Amino acid sequence: MVRAEVREWHEDLGWGVLDSPETPGGCWTHCAVIETRRVASSHESEVYEYKSLSEGDVVDLEWEAPGQDSFGYRATVVRKR
Repeated sequence: MVRAEVREWHEDLGWGVLDSPETPGGCWTHCAVIETRRVASSHESEVYEYKSLSEGDVVDLEWEAPGQDSFGYRATVVRKR
């Protein structure tokens, strides 16, 4: 994993762009790849934090380079720090 910073996040669309030296030009990121922490549980269910990022957040990133829209990189795992 590499360290990255959230450049922009579109909450209403569930995607954004992360910047790291390993992904020049930005890494496209979808909310589905954000790992979340469990915040509560009971014998019937578990509750996880909401999958969202904010501009300026620092995250750990795994990525691939198949291209996504106008970005050369796409996140496969994003973990909040």
